[in-house]
Amino acid sequence: MYIGLDIGTSSVKAILLGEDQSLIASATAELTVERPHSGWSEQDPDSWWTACESVLDALRSQAPGALAAVKGIGLSGHMHGATLLDAAGKPLRPCILWNDGRSGKQCADLEAAESKFLKLGGNRVMPGFTAPKLQWVRENEPEIFAKTAMVLLPKDYVRFKLTGEYVGDMSDCAGTLWLDVAKRDWSDELLAATGLTREHMPRLVEGSESSGTLKKDLCARWGFDAPPVVAGGGGDNAASACGVGAVDPGSAFVSLGTSGVLFVTNDKFSPNVESAVHAFCHAVPDTWHQMGVILSATDSLNWLARTLKKLPGDLTTEVRGISAPSPVSFVPYLGGERTPHNDVDIRAGFFGISHETDDAVLTHAVLDGVAFALKDCLEALSVAGTKIDRVLAVGGGSRSQTWLEIIASVLNVPVDVPVDGDFGASLGAARLGQAAALGTTDGIFGKPALKASIDPVPSLTEPYAEAYGRWRKLYPALKQAGF
Repeated sequence: MYIGLDIGTSSVKAILLGEDQSLIASATAELTVERPHSGWSEQDPDSWWTACESVLDALRSQAPGALAAVKGIGLSGHMHGATLLDAAGKPLRPCILWNDGRSGKQCADLEAAESKFLKLGGNRVMPGFTAPKLQWVRENEPEIFAKTAMVLLPKDYVRFKLTGEYVGDMSDCAGTLWLDVAKRDWSDELLAATGLTREHMPRLVEGSESSGTLKKDLCARWGFDAPPVVAGGGGDNAASACGVGAVDPGSAFVSLGTSGVLFVTNDKFSPNVESAVHAFCHAVPDTWHQMGVILSATDSLNWLARTLKKLPGDLTTEVRGISAPSPVSFVPYLGGERTPHNDVDIRAGFFGISHETDDAVLTHAVLDGVAFALKDCLEALSVAGTKIDRVLAVGGGSRSQTWLEIIASVLNVPVDVPVDGDFGASLGAARLGQAAALGTTDGIFGKPALKASIDPVPSLTEPYAEAYGRWRKLYPALKQAGF
């Protein structure tokens, strides 16, 4: 038996798998995000642990016998979050999250001061990454910075609570900008650029390796027969790739979660900083990956639903059987954008609204706009020499058949939909837990059963190509106008 824990931005999910990776039980606990100032995004680290206690309690209630036999626990989590601990392991401040935009100045300063961020880190220095967040704390909260003894990513704080060990995995830690991604090791030079050393960093392991075992008091609380191994795990997207079997070079998936991701696996470190493509270690050994990332995927739909005082599912239900792109355009830059613009200041907007525009048209525009932003990611990956023949779809947005039809037609590639697509990251985490417990990756990361394959709609591909061409003109126009 194996557990996958996914520390998401909006919730913590847990699944319990059998030896054959069949789903035995699952549970979810909601989280909240605090935005004390414009552009800020924070969470209380202990809220992650409280949510983990809740979901593990729920698993025990649902399947106590199966839970007792668990041999491995895998972790997944939202990347880049700066969790600062004092010498006693206590959080010093709320975690600064991946979608926090306060460190724009620090990004420019770090890139100018240390060119190796682009070469060794393999990514543009963006506000979403961990290193500029620490530089912001260094400059704006010096008393907190001085007390910082350890910097952990969100899932690794949960690991600390589970095992008492300070450990991080390669895929998640590659998103800090302190890792020499090709060498899969901390870079002393990149750490020094933000006033830190290796002493502030957790020990590194591969995602499929053991990072420790569950503490005895927690084993007693949840009734485990023996202390389960806790795997290194992975950042949410690398874990999702493990969940859908995207571990071989050339395999790809699209994630429609809070953010949107176009992910492709590589056999070597392949950065493309000019187009703001992310190049990270994968969660399995000797493997890397590239990602195009947009900051507001389902977040765009959720924002519209809140504004219209409806449920997101009700909105997408109103958009069915589409025969053409939306007459209204939407750019999904609610909190800035990463790929390909690396622009923390750009904001979202609708264009082409008329007297006839209703909720369904606005929803259609949001679905199109997110798909066009993913097309931007595909174009950026293409510039890096990456070719994608088909993608798997995961995340909450993958429940919308209409959205996936739009994405298939915009990207002009088939979209495969796995069974239980919403469990991509937690499934991948559980598989990594299984690999750590068994001491092998052989036969662990197979592709899941598919419930559908969605081909591009022939009558829509050309209209969407034309609409995308018009849509691409909006960003430079907005920048020129000062938005």
